Amino acid sequence: MSSQSQSSLLHRYKGVLFPAVSSEELLDSLDSFDAREDDIFLVSYPKSGTHWVAEVIENIPDAGVTLTYPIEWGDISKLEELKTVPKRRVIPTHLSYEMTPVTVKQKKCKIVYIVRDPKDTAVSLFHYYRDNPNLPSPDTWAAFLELFLKGDVVYGSWFDHVLSWDKYKNDKNVLFLFYEEMKQDFVKSIKKMTSFLGIHVNDSEMSRIARNTSFSEMKSNAVKENCDPNHTICALTSDRNLVFRKGVVGDWINYFTPKQKRVFDELFTEKMKHSDVGRCLKEYVNTDGK
Repeated sequence: MSSQSQSSLLHRYKGVLFPAVSSEELLDSLDSFDAREDDIFLVSYPKSGTHWVAEVIENIPDAGVTLTYPIEWGDISKLEELKTVPKRRVIPTHLSYEMTPVTVKQKKCKIVYIVRDPKDTAVSLFHYYRDNPNLPSPDTWAAFLELFLKGDVVYGSWFDHVLSWDKYKNDKNVLFLFYEEMKQDFVKSIKKMTSFLGIHVNDSEMSRIARNTSFSEMKSNAVKENCDPNHTICALTSDRNLVFRKGVVGDWINYFTPKQKRVFDELFTEKMKHSDVGRCLKEYVNTDGK
C-alpha cells in the first residue's frame, strides 16, 4: 500500500494506527468521558465479532439498553452526544485497555471482551482493508500479513491488544467471549453473557435470537439497514455491507502458506505463552484448520 494513501486515511496516536474517522482531538479527550456505572462496553480487536454480539443484545426484548456508536468514532462532539442517551448504554469500542477512558475503569463498568482466532482475524482484516474506502488497500495478502505481524495495522498489534485485556480476564466486571465458542455453542455463550449483564432471556426468546442473529440473517439485514447512519457499530466504517463477509471459523487455511503458518504460530507461542487467553484459544481453535 502506498505511504501516501496510508497517511491520508490513517494517523498514529500514541504509536498506534487509527483511522481518520477517529479524530486526534477525540482520542485526546477520552479521559474526560463520564462513564455511568451501568454502562456496558463491547470491546474487541477489529474483525473479532463485535457486530454479532451487538446484534444479539439488540435482539433481546425488554433489555432496557441502547446500542450507541463506538466511543472513538467521529470528533469530540460525539462524546457530548453520548451524554444524551437516556437508557443504559451499550458502547462498542476497539480500544486497548490502556486507551480505555479512566472512568470506565474507576466505575468498574461491565465489559464484554470478544476474542477470535488471530489467523482468521488477520484474513478478515485483510479483506476489510481491501473493501473499506476508509482504509488503505494492501497490495497482496503476504504484504498485509507482514504488517499484521508487526502490529502496523489499525489498532496496533493483535497480541498487544488481547494481552492488555487478558490481565483483567478474571475481574468480576469483565467477561471474555470466544468467537469460536459462540459458533460451537451459541445458546451457552449467550446465556453466559445475559447472566453476566443481569438480563433475563427465556428459551423461546433465545431461539428467536439465534434465528435473527444467524450470519445469513445479519448479512441480509445489513443491506436493508445500511442507509441508517445511527446504526454504526464499527469505528472503521458506517457502511454495514462491509462488515459481514463469511463469518466462518478456519478460513485462514485458504490463505496461509505453510511457512506463513509456521511463522505466525511461533510468534503466537512466544507472545501468548503466559496468557490465559492463549491457552483458551488453543482449546477452541484446531491449529491445523481442519
